[in-house]
Amino acid sequence: MTEKEEIMDACDSHASAPSVKKNERTSLLDSGEDFEVLDEEDIDDDLPPPLEDAGGGKGKNTDESEKKNADSDSDPPGPVEEWMDVLGNDQLKKKVLEAGEGRDSRPQKGQNVKINLKTYLKDGTLVEEQPDLSFTLGDGDVIQALDLTVQLMEMGEKALVQVDAKYAYGVRGSLEPEVPPNSELSLEVELLKATDAPDLELLQPAEKIALASHKRERGNVHYQRGDYAFAVNSYSVALQITESSSKVDISPEEENELMGVRVKCLNNMAASQLKLDHYDAALKSCVSALEQQPDNIKALFRMGKVLALQGEYTEAIQTLRKALKLEPSNKTIHAELSKLVKKNSEQRGAEQAMYKKMLGNPGGGGGGGSGSQKHRAKSTWGLSWKWLFGATAVAIGGVALSVVIAARN
Repeated sequence: MTEKEEIMDACDSHASAPSVKKNERTSLLDSGEDFEVLDEEDIDDDLPPPLEDAGGGKGKNTDESEKKNADSDSDPPGPVEEWMDVLGNDQLKKKVLEAGEGRDSRPQKGQNVKINLKTYLKDGTLVEEQPDLSFTLGDGDVIQALDLTVQLMEMGEKALVQVDAKYAYGVRGSLEPEVPPNSELSLEVELLKATDAPDLELLQPAEKIALASHKRERGNVHYQRGDYAFAVNSYSVALQITESSSKVDISPEEENELMGVRVKCLNNMAASQLKLDHYDAALKSCVSALEQQPDNIKALFRMGKVLALQGEYTEAIQTLRKALKLEPSNKTIHAELSKLVKKNSEQRGAEQAMYKKMLGNPGGGGGGGSGSQKHRAKSTWGLSWKWLFGATAVAIGGVALSVVIAARN
């Protein structure tokens, strides 16, 4: 696979989430595990020059330079000076400081990697130093810049990465580590190790619960930053862990704990999907959560929200009433239910007015309708007299005929 194809594959797995303004209000439904959903958003660069052609020759004799130029597969020692524009937009650039063990040693998406990391602000201020930082490549466990660039590094390579805020901590910045909003960063990265991810079927229940919880917490970080698409990705990874089969014994208590993590992921995923206006997906997440815990108030609340947004007011009201019955003192559900009942009443009133208009008198105005009714009544009265006169004539004729026949006899 070429470097361009690798980068494109990396970008496909990190589609940019829409920027949505974060609402500062909190909901009574929030417990730190879920989020409220009350009213509140190509690669066309050429391949970098070969490493052997970069930074070579200074202070070397002619024979050594010719030898290096002839051997296109050799990796020269010393820094490589050229920058690689990873995405072709000048917002994520990588420069090799010390070459690694070759392209074949690059880590693959899904592997667990270990790196040494130093993070600096653009002015050179050291933000954070993280030796032996471990994460799963491509799972969204770290900022997007690292997910995209580490998979382009060779084992043992040291690189410098310059990254725009878009691929780091975004418009909101970060409290931990302390990064101001819209900050460009400089990262010093050394790739130490890459290993295959563990077999989920062989993980001990406690390890599986811890791993799934870690992925879910990373999704929470994305959600709080407004990166809802990345949040959905992290919750999906956590769900895959909780839903994986197991070849080791698991106790009922551990099974219940795993189910609890699963339901939290589904609830948080529904909240993220609502932010992205993915109503069908959000409804599916709510249904899945309620299949696990039918009386889960947060799942019922979000399901009511989704149904209301889809215009299914009657079903939404029924769902919220069920949630309110489970927690009668919840003011958030009270408010949402009152709003929906009022909206549903207004909609029904508008529909009734429309039906009356559609089923109005086809004869036109009131005068024309009254005249038409009088005409019909008059016609009916005249028709009745005709029938009465005809019946009388027939009766008289019958009597006269009877008299004539009797006289003849």
